[in-house]
Amino acid sequence: MNAASNAIARKAPPHCQVDPLAALRRPDDPPWDVYLTGTVFLDIIFTGLDSAPVRGTESWARGMGSSPGGVANMATALARLGLRTSLAAAFGDDHYGEYCWDALETGEGIDLTPSRSVPGWHSPVTVSMAYDDERTMVSHGHEPPPEEPAPDCPPYARAAVASLTPGVRAPWIEQAGRKGTRIFADVGWDDTGAWDLAGLADLEFCEAFLPNAQEAMRYTGTDCPRRAAHALARHVPLAVVTLGAEGAYAVDGGTGEAAEVPAIAVEALDPTGAGDVFVAGFVTGTLADWPLADRLAFAGLTAALSVQEFGGSLSAPGWSEIGAWWRTVQSLPGQDPTALKRYAFLDGLVPSERARPWPLRRAVPTIGFGRST
Repeated sequence: MNAASNAIARKAPPHCQVDPLAALRRPDDPPWDVYLTGTVFLDIIFTGLDSAPVRGTESWARGMGSSPGGVANMATALARLGLRTSLAAAFGDDHYGEYCWDALETGEGIDLTPSRSVPGWHSPVTVSMAYDDERTMVSHGHEPPPEEPAPDCPPYARAAVASLTPGVRAPWIEQAGRKGTRIFADVGWDDTGAWDLAGLADLEFCEAFLPNAQEAMRYTGTDCPRRAAHALARHVPLAVVTLGAEGAYAVDGGTGEAAEVPAIAVEALDPTGAGDVFVAGFVTGTLADWPLADRLAFAGLTAALSVQEFGGSLSAPGWSEIGAWWRTVQSLPGQDPTALKRYAFLDGLVPSERARPWPLRRAVPTIGFGRST
């Protein structure tokens, strides 16, 4: 990388008021804080439905938005928290692909240098319908391009986020790990039903593993997510198990430290992308070298803020939302001092402005509006 491109690479994402790694940055740092790869979907989200669609009827939604989805949810969440993010993905050369590319590169400041536009490939699409704290999704997509979007040599970064697939190795994970990149991994549902931890071959290169409670218990053969976290910590340096409405529990396999933070009670509008936002928040706190409990609290807070908006990448909070929430909860009467103390670490992080209300509402992007021709 030449000096000019290096200078571009080290710019913070646009509209980000906080650099959580400012105190740790050095001239010889990797150009990127986080690298990730995967499939970008165009997400079309309908909200305000009174119930699930009924066969043979027409349903009208009171709200609708569109945004990049899939791996773009994670990339956007990371960038909005001030991390310099690089994404390797394939984009269709249709209007959907152009829209997603522009939204990520120009709107969020995500580096797409490792990405590519594939001639003649239809962008994958997901339609999500949110109602009663639930969601129903319908997706469409063709077979992915034959060329793996992840480059043979992924760019050097402080960290990378990977999604592990049972029985399948992703060579880039080992390559990145051997360069010194810290790998944070989650996992999807094992459709094979094997739930064999040995089948997650790339886990050996991971610093942190972040499954949900059901996944953790199935992989460890336990009946308690907290016991599952301790079991996983024998296989990976840091195990983090999300507990849904109960919060999250983490175990540091090296020190034996365990931490648990309860969830923040909120009225959920749409859970799409909340898991990605949780991981992004935890990665941010880990790279910033925060205490384990602070990392869990921050990850849970960002996820809670995200479910109050609809969409995946649309709902990922930035520091303005985090700061507005923190100022608001401190001003409300009857707050539990112990609960407030749990988030006191935000005092030295959030923007100082006090004029913005909370919750904040973003403009909803819709394809075809606001684009120059």
